[in-house]
Amino acid sequence: MQKKVLAIHDISCLGRCSLTAALPIISAAGVEVVPLPTAVLSTHTGGFTHFTFRDLTEDMTSITKHWEMLGYQFDIIYTGYLGSLEQVDIVKHIIGHFKKENTLVVVDPVMADAGAYYSMITPDFAVGMRELCEMADIITPNLTEAAFLLEREYKEHYTKPETEEILRALSLLGPKKIVLSGVSADEHTIGAAAYDKETDTVSYAIAEKMGGFYHGTGDTFASALIAALAKDMTVAEATHIAVEYTLACIKRTYAEGTDTRYGVDIESELPTLMHLLHII
Repeated sequence: MQKKVLAIHDISCLGRCSLTAALPIISAAGVEVVPLPTAVLSTHTGGFTHFTFRDLTEDMTSITKHWEMLGYQFDIIYTGYLGSLEQVDIVKHIIGHFKKENTLVVVDPVMADAGAYYSMITPDFAVGMRELCEMADIITPNLTEAAFLLEREYKEHYTKPETEEILRALSLLGPKKIVLSGVSADEHTIGAAAYDKETDTVSYAIAEKMGGFYHGTGDTFASALIAALAKDMTVAEATHIAVEYTLACIKRTYAEGTDTRYGVDIESELPTLMHLLHII
């Protein structure tokens, strides 16, 4: 039976992030993606000015009430960018209602990168996001988000023992598994670390680091991870696939020389993802 993923993200019309990344990437795995938009923006908020923003908080409640009436169910609930603490509370209600025994809840605590909060996000938001992470089976923070969730000062570089201590500390918030992105072995590499609290094991997926900053790679990575999890792969396997696919998208974008504000070329590399997922 075809699996169903509820993707709770904003729609940034330009920039290949949030729902415009989640929809094609997860769909490529043969999985139905049901979007629940939190807001509509003309572009994402990184590297652009004068972007438009329409809040959809009230619509979120009415949409999910209709789904409740229909008795619709999901195999995975995947949350990304949330624009307010009120939206965090709404998502907590959604998880409380739609999570069943076999439902996987994945929270990507989208709020910060490179040591700073994103535009329109305030420090008190981390408190609400921490509560949402308590309800998750898996969380997928980057190093900045991990520091803020743990109420620690962000550092640009972490040793392997420090990284593994962060993973274990994050697991104390509630989730059984952690996928931490932005992890590096040295200045020439970058990737992710996956932690399983039940077995107390850490696995790494490290790849070549490309020069420059590429917007939307966090959503690309998390969506590829969801696609692999929906195909019943382990978190460690899914992390490797997400790193490989994201790197492929970055390399293609670098070769094309396009403006990185508009995100990485996820579309041209979808066959790569399908190959990694053993679909083709």
